[in-house]
Amino acid sequence: MIEDPQQEIAQFLRRLQWVALGVAVVWLMWLLSPVLTPFACAAILGWMGDPLVDRLEERGWSRNTSVVVVFCVMTLAVVVVMLLLVPTIQDQVATLVRSLPRYQQWFYDTAVPWIENRFSVRIADYLDFSHIWELLRSNWERAGGVAKTVWGYVSRSGFALFGWMANLVLIPVIAFFFLRDWDLIVGRVASMVPRNHIGTVSRLAAESSAVLSGFLRGQLLVMIILGVLYGAGLWAVGLDLGILIGIVAGLLTFVPYLGPISGVLMGLIAALMQYGDWKHLVLVSIVFGVGQVIESYVLTPKLVGDRIGLHPVAVIFAVLACGQLFGFLGMLLALPIAAVVNVLLRYAHERYTHSQLYAGGTPTILLDAGQVVAEPVDDANTP
Repeated sequence: MIEDPQQEIAQFLRRLQWVALGVAVVWLMWLLSPVLTPFACAAILGWMGDPLVDRLEERGWSRNTSVVVVFCVMTLAVVVVMLLLVPTIQDQVATLVRSLPRYQQWFYDTAVPWIENRFSVRIADYLDFSHIWELLRSNWERAGGVAKTVWGYVSRSGFALFGWMANLVLIPVIAFFFLRDWDLIVGRVASMVPRNHIGTVSRLAAESSAVLSGFLRGQLLVMIILGVLYGAGLWAVGLDLGILIGIVAGLLTFVPYLGPISGVLMGLIAALMQYGDWKHLVLVSIVFGVGQVIESYVLTPKLVGDRIGLHPVAVIFAVLACGQLFGFLGMLLALPIAAVVNVLLRYAHERYTHSQLYAGGTPTILLDAGQVVAEPVDDANTP
């Protein structure tokens, strides 16, 4: 069937309008990224807390009461994490700074001679280790006072200080309203979708939310649990930097193999520098071995599952690309964008496998409701 050229032109213009609208939205986000940052943070918090509010409503609680309870729990959790985590990390960084001379001596007296004798190379002649260690030490000393550094950066400008404080106050306020009116916002957005596409849009939105919630909630819990396990295990082994190494290894577990490998390497090096015996090397290996068994057979199957569909490389690329384009706002929106794009790509592949181009014979049409209808073939035109 040959389509009317005017219809083809009209369809092309409609698609061009959508592309222009998308470009305009991206450009506007780029311009307003500093202003939109607290709203993006609040929207993510509201989206993550809405299922808990809905569950409380199902038990007979009012919406306002449910929102207040969930909001207080989320606020308390953030405060507790900050009170516990920030001082601990700062103490660990201070311990690392104090231990740098000892690590430097171990590197000169033990590591370099072993490498040179093992591989018959001279590395001390090509690298100025004293300069490298001094540079590393100065950087860690500056990083040791994290709160002081951040406060000094913020307080250089009164306007920057005002903006930082305003965002800090706005995020919980806006998050509360997002929690309270989340269902209303979703309903109004759904009411704007053309009725002949509401089924498809609802399906894609549900899949995107499931992918993103599964990844964020599940992987966040896995990272926290493994960080606690690694930190507690290495601290029990006796490593001075065990908690810091455990936290870093836990944060890196969202990338398969990178988290445990980096954690094992850091733990083994710290054990060698601090004790220099096989006993502590074996104990560090046992800590990470037990953690990997728990992650592989308990945490990941129970908390994350296999329905995510977000490859770690795609996650890293999304965070870096969006961060480069939109700064901190882009980093916040990277995972939602990656989840939506992943779902749209799966849907495009599904449509393609039901298209005439893929079938090569009798084409099928995938309707919005998910029904598959075979398109009749004109026998008179069939050779």
